[in-house]
Amino acid sequence: MVAAFVELTAVRGPLPRLAAERIQQAGGGALGVKLLFVVGLFCAATALPLVFLRPAAAGPAVTAAVLGALGAFHAVTAVGIVAVLVAQYRLGRAGRLPVALALALPFPVLALAAGSDPDLRVRLGLLAVLAPAVAAAGLQRRARGQRAVHEETRRLALGAVAENAVRAERARIARELHDVVAHHVSMIAVRAETARLATPGLPAQGAERLLEIGDAARDALAEMRCLLGVLREDGEAADRAPQPGLARLGELLEEARRAGGGVVRLVVRGAPAPLDPGVELAAYRIVREALTNARRHAPGAAVDVELAYTAAALELRVRDNGPGPDPDPADDGHGGHGGHGGYGGHGLLGMRERAAAVGGTLRTGPGPGGGFAVEAVLPRRPR
Repeated sequence: MVAAFVELTAVRGPLPRLAAERIQQAGGGALGVKLLFVVGLFCAATALPLVFLRPAAAGPAVTAAVLGALGAFHAVTAVGIVAVLVAQYRLGRAGRLPVALALALPFPVLALAAGSDPDLRVRLGLLAVLAPAVAAAGLQRRARGQRAVHEETRRLALGAVAENAVRAERARIARELHDVVAHHVSMIAVRAETARLATPGLPAQGAERLLEIGDAARDALAEMRCLLGVLREDGEAADRAPQPGLARLGELLEEARRAGGGVVRLVVRGAPAPLDPGVELAAYRIVREALTNARRHAPGAAVDVELAYTAAALELRVRDNGPGPDPDPADDGHGGHGGHGGYGGHGLLGMRERAAAVGGTLRTGPGPGGGFAVEAVLPRRPR
């Protein structure tokens, strides 16, 4: 039986043969059985940690363990002790402390079974003490690493929450500036320009002051646009679709054709030149509002949208062939129109504000050949 065991483990070196001879010398009786049991314990204590850590290496690990076990009663080397301790430490690092402690139990048994060899007993006793201690050290190192990972994850999560809060606050401030402050500043520019042009008998000095007020308001709007761009950077801007410009004018006209059922034509004069994004947005919004007005107040009328590019500005005209507004003695050529035509209201005021916000002008009134016309002159760069 002993010879078969040795043959199965493929151990043919002089050291295993010496151990096998010792077992055979025991006569195969009780002492031989005990010796074989001790050999098995040492095999488990040295090989099983490696089997748990690397299952694919089970065969070589068992073979190596049997080699070490059969030679244990001849010598327990420092290299073998270090190998066992490394395996125990790695089991602890892997979080398998119960397995490591269970596999360390054979070492006290081996120490007691060492007989009269004090050197062997000391080395096995050292393994019995150090193996669980090293496994516990590995587990403690694992716990420290997990705590460090947890703290780093928590720190990153708190940083992300704080960053999101800052972005949300910046987006909120940008919305408030755009919806409240920018509206009032644009109203200042519009009212100053209207007062300068519509007040009869206004002294030249007063007209100059009103012009300065309008210019200051437009400068403030330009600065505010830059500020809004900074506030929305990495905030709302990442979540919003690009603002529409003249490149999408065709889609807008097609939508107007489907909604109103009338003819809508686009006429472009001059070579299209690049415009400031704010100017393009203002032009797009003015055209959209003018088309909406035409559809509402002159349903079925044909509409011409004309764009004329000059060296310094974009001249925009939206004209329909509807009945036009009723005559209004209060009309100054810059305001809305009341009466049956119903072209007045917030739509015209909004178009005028958009033009003024980029330093442009806007005029509304009856067209040259009838109908209603919206004419705007927008600088290529905001003033």
